[in-house]
Amino acid sequence: MKNEKCDLINANGVKEKKLEVIDGYTIKYHANGKTIWSKGKIIEDKPEGYWEWYRSDGTIKRSGYFEMGEPVGEWVTYDSKGKKYKTTNRNK
Repeated sequence: MKNEKCDLINANGVKEKKLEVIDGYTIKYHANGKTIWSKGKIIEDKPEGYWEWYRSDGTIKRSGYFEMGEPVGEWVTYDSKGKKYKTTNRNK
């Protein structure tokens, strides 16, 4: 699949996450290669707009917004069951 990376080892020895771009969304996977680790849009090599991160069991872990690669606005952290746990405001 075009734009897919898999089993790449960085110079520091850490395995790079599998990555796909689908309908403009960048999706990275946990080391198991099956469950989503994060998803959102990347514009000019920077995260942009709404992003979500997930635990390996598939529950949401965190969500928030980026503007030109910088976190902005409300960021939400979720507990292990996927319920809202904490909100942080990242306004400049």
